[in-house]
Amino acid sequence: MALQSSPKLDSKCPSGPIADRWDNHRFDLKLVNPANKRKFHVLVVGTGLAGGSAAASLCELGYEVSAFCIHDTPRRAHSIAAQGGINAAKNYTNDGDSTYRLFYDTVKGGDFRARESNVYRLAQVSTNIIDQCVAQGVPFAREYGGVLSNRSFGGAQVSRTFYARGQTGQQLLLGAYSGMMRQVGAGKLKMYPRREMLDVVVSDGVARGIVCRNLVTGEYERFAGDAVLLCTGGYGNVFYLSTNAKASNVTAAWRAHKRGAFFANPCFTQIHPTCIPVSGDYQSKLTLMSESLRNDGRVWVPKAKGDKRPPNQIPEDERDYYLERRYPSFGNLVPRDVASRAAKERCDAGFGAGSTGLSVYLDFRDAIERDGKHVIEQKYGNLFQMYDKITAEDPYTVPMRIFPAVHYTMGGLWVDYNLESTVPGLFVLGEANFSDHGANRLGASALMQGLADGYFVAPYTIGGHFAGRPLPKVSADDAAFQEAEANARERTQKLLAPASRGASRTADSFHRELGKIMWDHCGMARNDAGLRAAKGRIAELGAEFWENVRVSGNGENFNQDLEHAGRVADFFEFAEVMVEDALHRTESCGGHFREESQTEEGEAKRDDENFSYAAAWEYQGQDQAPALHKEALDFEYVKPSQRSYK
Repeated sequence: MALQSSPKLDSKCPSGPIADRWDNHRFDLKLVNPANKRKFHVLVVGTGLAGGSAAASLCELGYEVSAFCIHDTPRRAHSIAAQGGINAAKNYTNDGDSTYRLFYDTVKGGDFRARESNVYRLAQVSTNIIDQCVAQGVPFAREYGGVLSNRSFGGAQVSRTFYARGQTGQQLLLGAYSGMMRQVGAGKLKMYPRREMLDVVVSDGVARGIVCRNLVTGEYERFAGDAVLLCTGGYGNVFYLSTNAKASNVTAAWRAHKRGAFFANPCFTQIHPTCIPVSGDYQSKLTLMSESLRNDGRVWVPKAKGDKRPPNQIPEDERDYYLERRYPSFGNLVPRDVASRAAKERCDAGFGAGSTGLSVYLDFRDAIERDGKHVIEQKYGNLFQMYDKITAEDPYTVPMRIFPAVHYTMGGLWVDYNLESTVPGLFVLGEANFSDHGANRLGASALMQGLADGYFVAPYTIGGHFAGRPLPKVSADDAAFQEAEANARERTQKLLAPASRGASRTADSFHRELGKIMWDHCGMARNDAGLRAAKGRIAELGAEFWENVRVSGNGENFNQDLEHAGRVADFFEFAEVMVEDALHRTESCGGHFREESQTEEGEAKRDDENFSYAAAWEYQGQDQAPALHKEALDFEYVKPSQRSYK
């Protein structure tokens, strides 16, 4: 019996041949004529790749746009941390790639938990992204003859990843940033740096504005508009230790959720296999080593348990190249979830490298002997330098030590085909939405989705919102705006109150403890007992947080202690929904290994009959259990099968 979607979830996915759906949908969308575009005001929250590209594109179309940046400049967005590349179905290498193959790889790589219509559109517009970025001057790597170069990435047997050395995210962000600054110079884009969105204002059932806190002055500010675009990234820092920037948080998405935006698949988080291992309790974040390194680096562990010899003293016949052994078709380029689980399994079995036993080797010895050090240096020099500075080990002469870590989040606010949430007028782009990656993101697809949403999807679909529903004039002085600001102020006072009663614990200590609970029980491996224990402990620790968190200073000026405490408070509330989502999904899927659901070979075992849906959670009120809504996923083109990379 086929699953039925909740009546509250209308995906608005078009029908017909999948290759024609986006073109037909764009034609059917209502248009806003050029003169009328000047009448509409768009608020863009977040200025990374998704927000930056959207803001620049909407200004170029003629809309009035205000953009809100949590940093002092959009150039500090976490998008800069994406190193390895961006996928596109250009088939420049003539190795069999196509729009359909990128679509197929992405649906399969997501373990059949994403919408086919959205994924095909992503593959379809991917080729436009490269042309756009080249025209902006993004310095992609090129071959000797001048054509753009491609490298391989996990989960694909073709080379489709465009890259700018190990700085792809930074260079793409500078392209979007230049587009924004052009519009600032033209007077079409108003930029608001150092603002944190604390609430979405919903008026007559439509998102019409936001409330922000000025992080420099402490002032609360209200902004009214005709649509809100949320482009605020993911929630990986709920684990405390992750590859995310310390400012990355769930606050904007969570506050939108409390205003009616459903949160979809919150337990779907990506574990990246190629990160520098934890080395001590003093660490506040982890550092990513690009997946591109697996093109030339070979992953291995000693064949003998507990072998603590230096890696260069372990002979070839005593090394276990376990990815090549287990997955001969893909070898070291299996998808991230497969590589991460395999590394954890080897370490749990006692074969881990290093003093802690919680790492595996990524070895470039053979590549350097084959191609020469200068070639490897040209490809990965900045990454090798970064590794050397952090670990004081030279990866040209000693294998890197790597271990999985929390990276990207596939869950996010639920959106339909137009990228509109369950709150009309609230659009969600990039990592902040749930739509394209299913239970696992293939490497080099985050940059693709962020820019696809900003450059080539939202600029079309937002017109349907403006032309398709009445938007009476609103003012930032309206009652709905005043109520939202009052709520934000009240929350600030609640955070400051425990200090006056002699509270002693820092927000960071609470955050670290919450992160360990989440990693231990809702990370790579999960089971029913552990999740239930985590649920109870999170509630207890959250209650203690509100009684005993010490926030210094006040809310009337610059106060980073207050900023952090507010984000940790939201992580506590969000973590409860995240664990609830993991509890209800009793299948293994993507990187989410439910110990009760595995194959005889120890691989993840999906349950398509009972779980082929997106789980969208509706906020029911403080201290109330969220309501689950299911969007059934139908697969017409890529039929679900047991994933195999052997």
